[in-house]
Amino acid sequence: MTAYGPGLRRYFRRRVPDQDVDDLVQDVFARLQSAQANDAIENVEGYLFRTAHNVLVSRYREQAARISLLHGDWDEGHDPADPLSPERIAIGREEYQRVLTAIRDLPPRTREAFELHRFENLTYQAIAERMSISRESVKDLMHRALVRIAEDRETHR
Repeated sequence: MTAYGPGLRRYFRRRVPDQDVDDLVQDVFARLQSAQANDAIENVEGYLFRTAHNVLVSRYREQAARISLLHGDWDEGHDPADPLSPERIAIGREEYQRVLTAIRDLPPRTREAFELHRFENLTYQAIAERMSISRESVKDLMHRALVRIAEDRETHR
């Protein structure tokens, strides 16, 4: 451990995040200890780094298997609709028209604040200055607009 530990750490640091290095070094020495070789090893350093490589490959395989299992679970439980089907396009257009109508039906000051914020990307402070009202008033107008639009969407479903 004293002789080959630092070299193994350098080997792993170039290949994995720092938090995994000590675990991998320990795995190498655990494999070496559990290996019962009857023959003397001629090239100890070569054998050690071949074992380190194998430990690293095993770690990558375990991670790939874990990711594959997670991805497989997602695919089985997730049935995405065709985003370009004619039905989805029609539903999207209807929803878009409902939202536009809801925005047009807002009271004038509420609609102005909403449009300035959502379409012109102005901050509440900038809207307040432009409309000559307080920032809190802008916040209140935005809240009213969002509630009204959400209510309109719910009633038309």
